[in-house]
Amino acid sequence: MPGQDVWVKPEHVAIIMDGNGRWATARGLPRSAGHKAGVEALQRAVRAVGDRGIPWLTLYAFSSENWSRPKSEVSDLMGLLKFFIRRDLAELHRNGVRVRILGEREGLQKDIGALLREAEALTRANTRMNLQIAFNYGARDEIVRAARKAIAAAQAGEFDRLDEAVFASMLDTADAPDPDLVIRTGGDQRLSNFLLWQAAYAELVFLDCRWPDFGEAELDAALAQFGSRQRRFGGVVARDAS
Repeated sequence: MPGQDVWVKPEHVAIIMDGNGRWATARGLPRSAGHKAGVEALQRAVRAVGDRGIPWLTLYAFSSENWSRPKSEVSDLMGLLKFFIRRDLAELHRNGVRVRILGEREGLQKDIGALLREAEALTRANTRMNLQIAFNYGARDEIVRAARKAIAAAQAGEFDRLDEAVFASMLDTADAPDPDLVIRTGGDQRLSNFLLWQAAYAELVFLDCRWPDFGEAELDAALAQFGSRQRRFGGVVARDAS
């Protein structure tokens, strides 16, 4: 496998999939074509990460701020989500992938909510790989929702002292390891309200390629960058991810 001997393997990779619209515009295509190509890149990324033996992958699919985009574009994105789940869910299940959805569920269209629940229910017992899809997700919203859960749990006497571990158990990512590596495509260098709590000590890799062009070579380049860095987690001595 390309690059296998030069990078330390992370346990958890998270990806901000950016650049679909610009990819399409550069080719004189409608933005919807970019989003469709982005779904194909998503499928490749899940397969490539699994092939490299990385057990956790989180993808930023649709942020809570994306609802402000034109209605036609939002409709296209919803259609592609349905297409991805209906087309690829059976394959993910056969390959032992557990699907988990991050983000606010309340207020979603009934058919979307039903598909998300179906994906989670069908794959719940799978253990080969964990795929978290951040949909209708914003990290600030997640933290506020977790704070509300913590207040309710404290009032019910469920814990005596609120610490980081207790608070983390209230997040959408409860029981998932924090990401070791966050990759963003598209050239921008920011987290855009993605996993703000969980990515506190993640290594960040920003790629100029737009998401539809992301493939095995780009993944291995990001993994090589990750493997070349020393992770100290606020201390002095570097610690390996695996």
